Amino acid sequence: MYSEELFNESKNYFPGGVNSPVRAFKPYPFFVERAGGCKIVDVDKNSYIDYCLAYGPLILGHADPKVVREVSAQLAVGSAYGAPTENEIKLAKEVVDRIPSAEMVRFANSGTEATMSAIRVARGFTGRDKIIKFEGAYHGAHDYVLVKGGSGAACLPDSAGIPVDTTKNTLSVPFNDEEALTELIEKEGENIACLIMEVVMGNVGCIEPKPGFLEFVRKITEENGIVLIFDEVITGFRASRGGAQEYYGVTPDLTTLGKIVGGGLPMGAFCGKREIMELIAPSGPVYQAGTFSGNPISVQAGISTLTQLDDAFYKNLKNKGDFLRSNIASIIDEEQYNIQPVGIASMFQIYFNPAEVYNYTDAKASDSDRFLRYFRALLKEGVFIPPSQFECNFISKAHTMEDIQNTVEAIEIALEVAFKKNK
Repeated sequence: MYSEELFNESKNYFPGGVNSPVRAFKPYPFFVERAGGCKIVDVDKNSYIDYCLAYGPLILGHADPKVVREVSAQLAVGSAYGAPTENEIKLAKEVVDRIPSAEMVRFANSGTEATMSAIRVARGFTGRDKIIKFEGAYHGAHDYVLVKGGSGAACLPDSAGIPVDTTKNTLSVPFNDEEALTELIEKEGENIACLIMEVVMGNVGCIEPKPGFLEFVRKITEENGIVLIFDEVITGFRASRGGAQEYYGVTPDLTTLGKIVGGGLPMGAFCGKREIMELIAPSGPVYQAGTFSGNPISVQAGISTLTQLDDAFYKNLKNKGDFLRSNIASIIDEEQYNIQPVGIASMFQIYFNPAEVYNYTDAKASDSDRFLRYFRALLKEGVFIPPSQFECNFISKAHTMEDIQNTVEAIEIALEVAFKKNK
């Protein structure tokens, strides 16, 4: 197998043989040769229906013709300028038009950069140091949010190389727990600059907020002068035209974006209320910068993508998601598998867990070994999903109903393998 050979060679050059940990799985990951539409092909000529979609950015599918054509035209006239372009304004207008919280925008290079910068400007706006996040939520790989819950509300570094002092101002509570959040804010409210949250926890599978929880979070943060940041790196432009904040009808102070905003190229953004955003340099004292911020190639890919995402697009994508989720649920009910199918819009996952999942602790109780049997069985059936129980799966415009029906059949077989039925 050429993928195996490449992986063995790659371990000589990259830690663990990969450039991002989630790409690694045993015995070795496949190496991609090409992709188009909803299909991804490896160097061993195996073709897969792709529901990883680069972990979410490719809402139009791989190599969308309009994106390819317009990005190619931009590439021919320059890849980076170090100076503003009109297209940056065009993309910013698209963001402001769609995202309810967006009055001003700053482009960055990744979701990690966007969340780091949003937290910085929230601290600058409030003059406070502490931040709140929810246990298990992933907001990028920077030090302030790469933490795990400790005793009480304190957080300890979740990685070697991060000083404890760096995370001493990061507080953590369980998702969907109004009582725990109330207790923390009553104790620390005057010291808390912001609360940052994934509206749907997409980096621990796919956990929705309980009814009323977002409204509660919005109310308690407003009452205590805490900046509310919605991390919509995953859900932005995917949950709906205006992201999860439009889907659930709750508007934060700041929003972080990534993935879809760059149309499949490296890109991030944060946006929000004008009074907060105007604190960013050069108009204010909060410093944020980047050589490739507003890069013309990524900006063009973002424009080429967002201008295709109209109401009809979202209706069609939701119909595909509803069809897939309902068929998965029917298989689970019919076979009496004691597991949890979840998802919204064009997002879906199965928790190999007998109990419903409302937070990180619930998710961690899932059977990861059984999930990996399911994952490997899907690969054999020609379906690729992220190789982790704690990631989300995505549907694109390029997935046809035939692709989705074939996926339903593959999932039925893969669940039989995972539960060792008829195999």
